[in-house]
Amino acid sequence: MENAMDENWRVLLSLFPGRWRDQAVETGAVARLRGFPSSEALLRTLLLHIARGFSLRETVVQAKLANLADISDVALLKRLRNSEEWLRSLCVDLFRENGVALARENAASQFRIVDGTIVKEPGKTGSQWRILYSLQLPTLACDFFEMSPTEGPGTGESFRRLPVRQRDLILGDAGYWSTAGIEFVHQQGADVLVRINPQTFIGYSPAGRRVGLLSRVRTLSQPGQIGEWAVMLQGQESRVAGRICAIRKSEHAIRQAQRRLERKASKKQTKIKPETLEYAKYVMVFTTEAAATAEEILEWYRLRWQIELVFKRFKTLTQLGHLPKHDERSSRAWLYGKLFVALLTQKLIRVGRAISPWGYNLHPTSQSLA
Repeated sequence: MENAMDENWRVLLSLFPGRWRDQAVETGAVARLRGFPSSEALLRTLLLHIARGFSLRETVVQAKLANLADISDVALLKRLRNSEEWLRSLCVDLFRENGVALARENAASQFRIVDGTIVKEPGKTGSQWRILYSLQLPTLACDFFEMSPTEGPGTGESFRRLPVRQRDLILGDAGYWSTAGIEFVHQQGADVLVRINPQTFIGYSPAGRRVGLLSRVRTLSQPGQIGEWAVMLQGQESRVAGRICAIRKSEHAIRQAQRRLERKASKKQTKIKPETLEYAKYVMVFTTEAAATAEEILEWYRLRWQIELVFKRFKTLTQLGHLPKHDERSSRAWLYGKLFVALLTQKLIRVGRAISPWGYNLHPTSQSLA
């Protein structure tokens, strides 16, 4: 009789991209399967470490007890490193399955999504780390990965910690709203597309007058109406020219956003400012990219937001787990593994309403009964 663990694994297998076994071979992850009976056993062992939060040593013990592998923790670390490209390709396939159009292949700029999170390792004395990473689109290639303490100067989320190249278009959420960070990117010959934090926004018109952000967006009275306004940011060494692009949300989205603010204020026992509720009616971004239309800019940020939904789930998963701190390669593989688990979770939620009576999808190659 199949135990619950094996049954759960079969459910997960039904959600994997169709070519996951082929990709294991193509990426070199299973060039030599010493210590593992199959690519399936390898992936299952890796997910014990990545998804369950076991240390490398705990993982090899659990894998041996489950007859998945007979290897050392050092050998498992090497396997994790060699699986980086395999795990990345699985993430790309699942993003596409989820309907996320990653980016135009022929885009003039190199799209880069920047994000960060805190990793809290298990136990009362578990270490806490801040990780900052950059993913290229459409490949999802991780071109920057940095771990740092969570306290001290220079450890926060900032564009200034990122290596920037000319023609980069760096997409960030409101946590990266900082005139100093935007100025840094601009000085490197690159562009930014970042969500505005209205509480700290200070901008000027080309004539040098202070821009009233709320007075501008209030002119957008209909759902889906778009506006754009030229604006200058005053950096420490120079002014940065750009524009505000904004869109009014649907009435349903406005109610949802305002309810979230009300719940947050109730929890913290604070009072919401009227302008905060007003700002919740719009999505407002700032960009230095001059060639694209406002519609294109907002569409690019929508892409960032779609992936942010996966990142949010990823961030809840990173609160548990032993982050490999040996080298960038193993850390990037761990990152892709966490994203893979987040995407599987999202897919399970999506298909759960229509799942078959027996609880999982049949393999595409399975034959029907005659």
